[in-house]
Amino acid sequence: MSSRRPLTAVLAANTVSVAGSSLTLIGVPWFVLQTTGSAGRAGIVAFCATVPVVVAALVGGPVIDRIGRRRVSVASDAVCGLAVGAIPLLHATGLLEFWLLCALMAVSGLVHTPGLTARSVLLPNLAEHAGTSLPRAASLYDAVYRGARMIGAALAGVLIVVLGAETVLLLDAATFAVSAALVQFGVRGVPAAEPQPGNGRISLAGYRAELREGWVFLTGNRLLLGITCMVMLTNGMDQGWGSVLLPVHGRQDLGGAAAVGLLVALFGGCALLGALLYGAWGERLPRRAVFTAAFLLSGAPRYVFAGLTDTTLPLAVTMALAGLGAGMLNPILTTLIFELVPEELRSRVSGVTMAGCELFMPLGGLAAGLLVEGFGITRALLLFGGVYLLTTLAPVLFPAWRAMDRRAPVAAATGGTATDASADPDAGSADGPISRTEPAPPGSARAGR
Repeated sequence: MSSRRPLTAVLAANTVSVAGSSLTLIGVPWFVLQTTGSAGRAGIVAFCATVPVVVAALVGGPVIDRIGRRRVSVASDAVCGLAVGAIPLLHATGLLEFWLLCALMAVSGLVHTPGLTARSVLLPNLAEHAGTSLPRAASLYDAVYRGARMIGAALAGVLIVVLGAETVLLLDAATFAVSAALVQFGVRGVPAAEPQPGNGRISLAGYRAELREGWVFLTGNRLLLGITCMVMLTNGMDQGWGSVLLPVHGRQDLGGAAAVGLLVALFGGCALLGALLYGAWGERLPRRAVFTAAFLLSGAPRYVFAGLTDTTLPLAVTMALAGLGAGMLNPILTTLIFELVPEELRSRVSGVTMAGCELFMPLGGLAAGLLVEGFGITRALLLFGGVYLLTTLAPVLFPAWRAMDRRAPVAAATGGTATDASADPDAGSADGPISRTEPAPPGSARAGR
């Protein structure tokens, strides 16, 4: 018997959580710039917040399956809420040192990714439970993310001006509590959300073997490996954009936090529209062409326009067009992952893939801060934009990307997958034992997240 309640609960939890995270996305860099005046220190905070993300993504897959996706999601939100809420409270009492701010952001980064993965890993099960198709569920999932980001960013810009960055961070802590409650009570009764049986007792050797399964599968499929490498670079640059470049540009040239919030909200709103458009008509279009055009539109232009103008309107138009393109990326990537990877391997493959996609995020924020300190905001923006443009040409230049247009059913629990060499000449093969775990889609040009 189908029921939309669990899918609705996860979508609502993501709405609240992502809206709150958008408050932090703008609030923390602004807090650092206000209290220290240093773009370099803002980059260091971004580095500390994202290094644990890579570690958590790499080792989280098997742990999430054994502990249970519902429990991991709830615990993740609880710890993130405490870590983010502690920042303004310690600042108000005069106890917040810079190293402590970095440590709190590192704790938040360490536990936030497993929570996101635990919810996203349920998407095929929730779609089936709700009686809807996976592409439509993936589009809805991404649309909710984009819409929540739009709302959170708009609120952040206004609230920072009216109430201050400290209050914004307290509101973010409250949103984590609401998200935890929604998942705790809304996803009960879904078998895939509960602890999954492992193959024997947990051991370090077995854990390494499970991670190796994901690595072997990833490196044996040229399309999946190409996607991971491309998104790894773009996520790093997006992290530099969101944590350093846009806040510094907004503070120096655009008039303050309200303008930054407006730009991020505009990007998120148009990304929501792009996700909905792709959900309605995207299945009829060639995926590689849409993916390439969307990435070219959503990437380099915003860096170039930000570097060449000190007014809001031209950048706002560019951000709107970039959002339309960005909204189409995650539904394509999510559908590809579920087509390419068999059910039993999805958690470990997705853990390795997500770790790869997020590998450059710490370096992106740190590099942006150092470049701004050394060469100024304009040169830093143009350099990032040039590298972004070269990266997004990969689907046009490399033959392995042609496999994006070979549509296949979602990979089954046993037997051949869409990546068998016999079915796909551009794909490699994955050898090794098969364990019973499930998936999490890789990171992509989000907001970045």
